[in-house]
Amino acid sequence: MFEQIGTKLLAFRWKRILPTVTIRRLVRREDGSTAVEFGLLAMPFFGLMFAIIETALVFFAGQTLETATADAARLIMTGQAQTQSFDKAKFKESVCARIYGLFDCANGVKIDVRTAPNFAAADLKRPLDADGKLLTDLLFQPGNAGDIVIVRVMYEWPIYVAMLSDMAGRKRLLMATAAFRNEPYQ
Repeated sequence: MFEQIGTKLLAFRWKRILPTVTIRRLVRREDGSTAVEFGLLAMPFFGLMFAIIETALVFFAGQTLETATADAARLIMTGQAQTQSFDKAKFKESVCARIYGLFDCANGVKIDVRTAPNFAAADLKRPLDADGKLLTDLLFQPGNAGDIVIVRVMYEWPIYVAMLSDMAGRKRLLMATAAFRNEPYQ
């Protein structure tokens, strides 16, 4: 009888002790810690990496648009666009010829070329309405010799990674501007 009580008592003690021993043993083991740490850090790490890559792409695309605008605006400044009877579509083709691969140039690039009476009167504000949508009343006025011309090339760049904001799926307006006085040409 004492043996049965001792066995039951011993079994009862082991049932109580067994979970704590198992937990201690699991706490001491380190073979799965790397997987757990990676699981905890992977999401923020990859989110940050994609945000850095997208930011770099936006800056690169903006610089590409600036360079293409400066090169194409030179056609107006030197009178080549006027003497060759460029219209808005032909000027847009000359801009698109300088942009390689980053843009949907045919459908996304918008061109606005306007003359101004002087540099102080040049309208350089962003062509957006009250809702933040791009205006559609864009002109093509390359002007004549000696005129002041403002060339603006715009592209709505899609935003894919927007950490902790509601910007995902939206677009960022990239705009390049060149303001100059046309050279005297024949």
